[in-house]
Amino acid sequence: ERGEGHSIGRWAPRETKSELRTRHGSESTERQISTRCTHIRLCVCRMMEVEVGRHNVLLVRSEGIYSAIGNQCTHYGAPLSKGVLSGHRVRCPWHGACFNIQTGDLEEYPGMDCLPCHTVGRERVAGRERGREKYRKRNLVEYPGMDCLAGSASLVCAETLRQENFGGRIIMVTRDNLLPYDKTRLSKVNYPNSVSSAKFPGFSRNPVCRIPDFLLIPFLFWCPGKDLENVKMLETPEDARQIHVACMGCHIVIVGTSFVGMEVASYMTDKASSITVIGSSELPYQKTLGPEIGKVTMMMLAEKDVAFYMNDNVSEVRGENGKVKEVVLKSGTVIPADVLIVGIGVIPNSEFLQGTPIAMDSKSSVIVDKCMRTNVLEVFCGGDLATFPLTMAKDQRVNIGHWQMAQAHGRVAALNMLNIPTELNSVPYYWTVLLGKNIRYTGYGEGYTDIVVKGKVEEQKFLAFYIKDDEVIAAASLNYDPAVSAVAERFAAGNTITKKEAEYVATHIPLSHCKLIIIFSPGRQTDTSTHGHTL
Repeated sequence: ERGEGHSIGRWAPRETKSELRTRHGSESTERQISTRCTHIRLCVCRMMEVEVGRHNVLLVRSEGIYSAIGNQCTHYGAPLSKGVLSGHRVRCPWHGACFNIQTGDLEEYPGMDCLPCHTVGRERVAGRERGREKYRKRNLVEYPGMDCLAGSASLVCAETLRQENFGGRIIMVTRDNLLPYDKTRLSKVNYPNSVSSAKFPGFSRNPVCRIPDFLLIPFLFWCPGKDLENVKMLETPEDARQIHVACMGCHIVIVGTSFVGMEVASYMTDKASSITVIGSSELPYQKTLGPEIGKVTMMMLAEKDVAFYMNDNVSEVRGENGKVKEVVLKSGTVIPADVLIVGIGVIPNSEFLQGTPIAMDSKSSVIVDKCMRTNVLEVFCGGDLATFPLTMAKDQRVNIGHWQMAQAHGRVAALNMLNIPTELNSVPYYWTVLLGKNIRYTGYGEGYTDIVVKGKVEEQKFLAFYIKDDEVIAAASLNYDPAVSAVAERFAAGNTITKKEAEYVATHIPLSHCKLIIIFSPGRQTDTSTHGHTL
């Protein structure tokens, strides 16, 4: 065991059956695998994956206390044993969800459910589950009801109110004909039946909150021919189904090189006859992930025969018999097309608030404080529509359209509705999927002036630090898990990573140690006898 003060998650793989038989010298050992946790001592690892009966369990030692919780993140099932342990919580290596290691409670989004929690004796893990009691609390005594417009923030708000024993009606209003669903899957896994209604305890009845958490609608696509058949936008599961059907074996043109456009292009590489992407910037993701990562993502898709026309825009969509036939660019290029998919951004759906006392900024987003309150009493706002002070950006007011952040908004709003003072302190975390590979991102990188890269972007294995005023303000990675989750933990703790530290990591720290070194507190040293370096 390394020093308790390091708060670093490390892990070891489970032994195979043959390895167990070899070590114990008995065939009968195989029958004991399901309960082998009774013999485990965490001598080196702070976290390790074990099997208890039919349960996959994360066994943790923190500050001398043992605990055991479910090992699979309740968001997408990532193995938490490969995540980051920091103090009393573990952070998922894939999407940044955090869980309390003693209670199994969800402490940071994405996701909705807590983890099963198992009883731990001195060196024994009992197979009985405990935990989730908070999700069974449903006090149906009538309280004054509240209303909300449906979205990710509203769903979490409603669920949080129920967890906190609010018993009044909750009315959710949505233009969709589905219960709330995981909207991030529409472009990442764009199968016709890949998105189903969410199944959350007590959701379909009961309800709550006066939150204008409004879904955003795409920028209006103005050009001749925009109303032709097979001009598509991806907003709903039905849109995803129609795009899937319309694009099979066809020539498709995608307008936009941000997350939706690039993810749809990735999904269609083995389905469409040809794929052409139109971008108004020089490179994909140029404003968010930077030119280095933009180049490699463009290269990844180009290897799958995706054609790019950058620094250009659509000037006209020509049709035949009411359907798209070709797309004309401002440069004069004419591209044959059977389907045109538009993914060029969003604008706030806030027109109905014009003329009301609710304060909005110049971009028509609703201004809120850290408690998600608007300037009007008892009116809260969360999700993509809200402009809020971001703690890690020194309380700069920002608008962030991330699924994880919207969920955090919903929880904070709900607690403050119930007069439980709570401020938003979440660190932004999002991800994108291209050709089965995940690029993960944490922080707020707007205005970064420099970038430090560990690894080689062109080899599709890297960790990038975004620098502003000699501090790391964001990080992105590809095939480098759980480094971004470790950086997120550093941000969440209020600690900084200096440019000097980032450069040292990029040039000196071996790949196997990088995810550990970046969560040290400033001035702390590693065990040089073990790692051979000092920060």
